[in-house]
Amino acid sequence: MCGVAVVHGLGLEEAQGLRLTESFYWDLNDRTRAFTTRVLPKTPDNYPGTTQAASYAGTLHYLKSVAALGLDRARDGAAVVAHMKLGLADDDAFGKTMIRADGRAMVTPYLFEVKTPSESRGEWDLYKLVASTSPEDAAPPVTDCPLVRA
Repeated sequence: MCGVAVVHGLGLEEAQGLRLTESFYWDLNDRTRAFTTRVLPKTPDNYPGTTQAASYAGTLHYLKSVAALGLDRARDGAAVVAHMKLGLADDDAFGKTMIRADGRAMVTPYLFEVKTPSESRGEWDLYKLVASTSPEDAAPPVTDCPLVRA
């Protein structure tokens, strides 16, 4: 497993040139930077990675679904899950994200390269974007999922 914390621990001198995929990077855009700005006071010098961003996004989407259904209807877990699959999730970690019938969040996977020490503007400025793939091209077809009933 690789991630921003692992690359930070290795240091740019050792990790430079390494290519890796992530669905979240704290410095990807204005929204990911806003998310990170809110998280950092609670986790000083520990920038969020994909795992933390996904936990936040999933929990936020769940809570928005509970709020939309109301507490009485939300006591039915199946109703909450069904509501979560109705449309888009939207948060600062991943932006607008379609949730498929199989429950997969269709997020964009990015290919990053670890910067050289001279390219970095600071301690946690670690990645440069190389490429991205559409979520539809990266995920297996929903028809391949045994959890989706025809």
